[in-house]
Amino acid sequence: MTEQAKLSKKKVLVADDDPSIIYSVKRVLGNSYSVIEASNGEEAVNLSQRHKPDIILMDMMMPKKDGITACAEIKANQTTNAIPIVMLTGVGYQLNKDLAASTGASGYITKPFKPQELLDTISNFI
Repeated sequence: MTEQAKLSKKKVLVADDDPSIIYSVKRVLGNSYSVIEASNGEEAVNLSQRHKPDIILMDMMMPKKDGITACAEIKANQTTNAIPIVMLTGVGYQLNKDLAASTGASGYITKPFKPQELLDTISNFI
């Protein structure tokens, strides 16, 4: 792949403390996206500011900083507040979906996810 092709790829930040989820997301996204990995919410906030991804996929329950808190911080920062955040979590309760939306999340995918669902959701936002 040429350097120009690498630079033109859309960036997806995946924040999850489960390496198997990050691996699964990377497999689904294949060579179509540049994937940035974060293993906790604190790292997600820092990487979002440094890399300015096109979209963030974030688990709700992570160490150091949960996904809801990280989402709120990313949305409160002027340099990152326009980045769409999709919660990618194992908790499918409506209360959690409402909480995620209230902190600025644009979407919500429940694990286990279907590959096409992930691709469709990403393409809806970027």
